[in-house]
Amino acid sequence: MKLFSILFLLGSNVLLFGQSISGIVFETNSKIPVAYVNIGIVGKDIGTVSDQNGKYTLQINPKYYNDTLKFSCIGYRTYAVKVSDFVKMNEANVKLEKRVYNMTEVVICPKTLKQKALGITTKSKAIAACFMDSIHGYEIGVLMKNKNRAFLKEVNLNIVYCTYDTIFYRINIYKARENMQFENILTSPIYLKSSKRELKNKVIIDLRPYNISVEGNFLVTFEAVKNLGTGKLCYAANLSDKTYVRKASQGTWYIQSVGTSISVLVDIEK
Repeated sequence: MKLFSILFLLGSNVLLFGQSISGIVFETNSKIPVAYVNIGIVGKDIGTVSDQNGKYTLQINPKYYNDTLKFSCIGYRTYAVKVSDFVKMNEANVKLEKRVYNMTEVVICPKTLKQKALGITTKSKAIAACFMDSIHGYEIGVLMKNKNRAFLKEVNLNIVYCTYDTIFYRINIYKARENMQFENILTSPIYLKSSKRELKNKVIIDLRPYNISVEGNFLVTFEAVKNLGTGKLCYAANLSDKTYVRKASQGTWYIQSVGTSISVLVDIEK
């Protein structure tokens, strides 16, 4: 059977014209560089991710000077500034403040839980949806339809093939809001790291150590945050479901008419 690939990465998010800004993102108190910070113009598909040493470079076209530039990272307070004001600064380095998460009261009561798989579980190799060339901040995911509170146990991927020597992606979990808006509910980052030799057709990421629960619909995504070189990672897919795609950090979410094989195993309150 011939493999039909759908390539999500159809082009670069780098502008041909505009000012190139380079800097480092630091933690406010410790002055330690912050890795894999999402940096971009809100809603404009212009963005990047800082590297493991906190360094970033972003091309900014003057037509976006009235828009907002946002720096965000799990575990830190978001920094947002008007693009024109940021360009005028003599210092492109940015400091992010550590975020303190308040512990919510836990009420223990008897609950009946039912284990369930949510999302897309296809294993078919006839269609593949692929990450290519590791554009920083590029993100794909599947909306998990849910009503009651769900306790997340694991994320499952069905992979068709991989040409990278190693892969490194960030897993994000967003609470679905209205009008295609999503709020990241994680308090610490989750990464998928694997060599090609270790990578199996089915990949399971254990979420139980993170104690994640969510009520209502939620989006589970994989984000390219590190330069992997030239290559591709292809998931099993189908044409009967949908995939959510974000082309750059802080950009707009789009829906594509192909279902990527991303699913979660959860315990749901009955």
